[in-house]
Amino acid sequence: MNSRQDQLKAFDRLLTVMDELREQCPWDKKQTMETLRHLTIEETYELGDAILDNDLEEVKKELGDVLLHIVFYSKIGSETNDFDIADVCNEICEKLISRHPHIYGDVEVNDEEDVKRNWENLKLKEGKKSVLEGVPKSLPALVKANRIQEKVAGVGFDWEKPEQVWEKLQEELAEFQYEVKVGNKDAMESEFGDVMFSMVNYARFLNINPENALERTNKKFSKRFQYLESKAKTLNKPLKDMTLAEMDVFWEEAKKL
Repeated sequence: MNSRQDQLKAFDRLLTVMDELREQCPWDKKQTMETLRHLTIEETYELGDAILDNDLEEVKKELGDVLLHIVFYSKIGSETNDFDIADVCNEICEKLISRHPHIYGDVEVNDEEDVKRNWENLKLKEGKKSVLEGVPKSLPALVKANRIQEKVAGVGFDWEKPEQVWEKLQEELAEFQYEVKVGNKDAMESEFGDVMFSMVNYARFLNINPENALERTNKKFSKRFQYLESKAKTLNKPLKDMTLAEMDVFWEEAKKL
């Protein structure tokens, strides 16, 4: 691994390259925070994919892309004299120090849960009106549900045992099934949302990240379906012309790969 001196040298090199690109490259000159925003979101998802794939070489590359965006935003901020990369670094350092009084102060904690509770309480003392203020509105619904539950649990609004959450899930499933029988689409959607919210809650109690779990299943399903497609192509038979029984043979083969 590189020494701290080499790490700082590499970061300084990145800042220099950013300065040069901003001054000399027609594309980089035109960028604003707004034009970079969607690209940043895309890069973050690509990093997430690499992490799920456990592709550390790709993780390294994607981290570089995300870091570039952080440096880019900071460069733009410096041009309007609002902030620069030093301000960004110092701000997060101050936040980390103030929110870790068990490290930098005299507060004692027993475990990770104490740390989480202290974190949320400190944020309220800093002026936040709600513990939910820190949940971005644009988060995908599944991720948002998980973050909402983590936030409120941090201030003690939570179930005590996984069994209680499981019972709540069964209750929500029963209510959903009732609305399915009634046939009220609006009520069905509402109850289905409650079922999903309860599933996310139960996953949290089992220390399962629901977003990661669902994405793993997405990848698994896609891989098996693509195997099915390749087999159909080998037989020169379109999928639409195959029976479900024929498809199932290849699906079972794919599961063994």
